Amino acid sequence: MEPFPDRLIAAIQRKGCAISVGLDPRLDLMPPELVRRHFARYGHTHQAASMAIRDFNLSLLDAITPHVPSVKVQVAFYEAFGPPGTQVFAETLTEARRRGLIVIADVKRGDIEMTAKAYATAYLASSLPGVELAPGFDTDAITVNPYLGGDGVLPFVEAATAHNKGLFVLVKTSNPTSGDLQDLLVDGTPVYERMAKRVREWGRGTAGHMGYQAVGAVVGATYPAEAARLRALLPQAYFLVPGYGAQGAEAEDVRACFNPDGYGALVNSSRAIIYAYRSEMYRSLGEAHFAQAAEAAILAMKDDLNTVLGRCT
Repeated sequence: MEPFPDRLIAAIQRKGCAISVGLDPRLDLMPPELVRRHFARYGHTHQAASMAIRDFNLSLLDAITPHVPSVKVQVAFYEAFGPPGTQVFAETLTEARRRGLIVIADVKRGDIEMTAKAYATAYLASSLPGVELAPGFDTDAITVNPYLGGDGVLPFVEAATAHNKGLFVLVKTSNPTSGDLQDLLVDGTPVYERMAKRVREWGRGTAGHMGYQAVGAVVGATYPAEAARLRALLPQAYFLVPGYGAQGAEAEDVRACFNPDGYGALVNSSRAIIYAYRSEMYRSLGEAHFAQAAEAAILAMKDDLNTVLGRCT
């Protein structure tokens, strides 16, 4: 298997854009008739909710796969519905990979060393002593929370390196209060810059043929000035860039996340794509055509990014 960053870049080249779609299903935003149909069949149960999400996701995957290289699947929206939801999470990962998409599990894992090894076994491949098993949830990359420090991250780095998978470490996140901790100064340097230096160290020796490391960073589009600083500190790290669309960031805001070679960033949009049928622009399509609305929103996002970047790569 090719190194993760090379596979990601190849997928970006095939699709002509650096967009990831976040599959974050919420029953209150999904097409009401789709949800009602499953509740009528299974009752108001976790099974009903999970089956509605399954149908929603499969329709979206069919619509967006021709246009984007990647999806990001946030586990919390599936865990909310217990074992049936977790099963749909696993099926969504499998179906996305079967369609040739780069699949990022947004799980934000991080814990003490042995627990981190168990998490790595779940999502990347076996890293436990004497255990050789396939991952419980097979993905191309995951998000990692570095709050516990190096021994909470290194098991993920080791597993990802051994199995040509990728990591995106939380560095400067897109949420409004990220600065409460990430902007704190330590000896005059913001915490997010210190974390960037750790990411650079953790990624040393993991670069693929294109020069990008397997250990990347989550850098929010909602903080373009900070993103520009991080781009300078991490020229070899791929950025996973949330915040475009529903969180308020625009194409101009993501410019700083890219390198001069046109690569280095994967821009994620979730609500603005998968719930596009609810927006004024696409409402005329109707809820039954939610997947077509998502496809149209993807094409509009491509054009938007192209206008600013020259090409969506």
